[in-house]
Amino acid sequence: MQKYGLIGFPLGHSFSKDFFNQKFQSEKIDATYLNFEIPDIKELKNVLKDNPELRGLNVTIPYKEQVIPYLDDLDEDARSIGAVNVIKFTKGVFGAKKLVGYNSDIIGFKRSIEPLLNESHRKALILGTGGASKAVFQGLKQLGIGATLVSRKPKEHCITYQEITPKVMEQYTVIVNTTPLGMFPNVHACPDIPYDLLTPNHLLYDLLYNPDETLFMQKGKERGAVVKNGLEMLLLQAFAAWEIWQK
Repeated sequence: MQKYGLIGFPLGHSFSKDFFNQKFQSEKIDATYLNFEIPDIKELKNVLKDNPELRGLNVTIPYKEQVIPYLDDLDEDARSIGAVNVIKFTKGVFGAKKLVGYNSDIIGFKRSIEPLLNESHRKALILGTGGASKAVFQGLKQLGIGATLVSRKPKEHCITYQEITPKVMEQYTVIVNTTPLGMFPNVHACPDIPYDLLTPNHLLYDLLYNPDETLFMQKGKERGAVVKNGLEMLLLQAFAAWEIWQK
């Protein structure tokens, strides 16, 4: 039996575990998917030792960056983003196990947002500077869209919310929320952007998917903007993880 799993802390209700085990059952794949809730990345060594039949792992918060020193290699996307959410186990020299890191977030994001883009979408604002923002930044770059990160506090290579002027809103017609603002149960929160300056030319993409329509999305819709949540991205990055493990 093939074995796959997820490392992170805490894990709580894991989308990945339910998704993959249902997939294995429905497609009659002889495999299982387990959660490995480890309080320290150093515990990864024990997970590997105790589960020699592992074929692949997903990685979630807070280990997407911390896991990199434990890997033997990174693919190009993971290296440029500086974060890993998929580990593939391959055979290295003399049959030793080789761990290669990938980032399927960028694949899921690109595949999800690309159909919504048009010629007026040349520049993007990325709200938030956490791990997810790096994958979004690289994904937009690969789609030919220049992006600027927006931070609450002044940071290098970022602008602050106070610096989002009418001119910025006119030029940056793609806005991606990578912050947790608006996630259940805090559904009445949203990023502090000038929503009154949104137009039907704007595209608002929220990485959140609970609730289905965040306040950020609602405010965009009211101004005629195209809006989308992150559920499809979540599914597409899971599909991409499976593709990586099988290739």
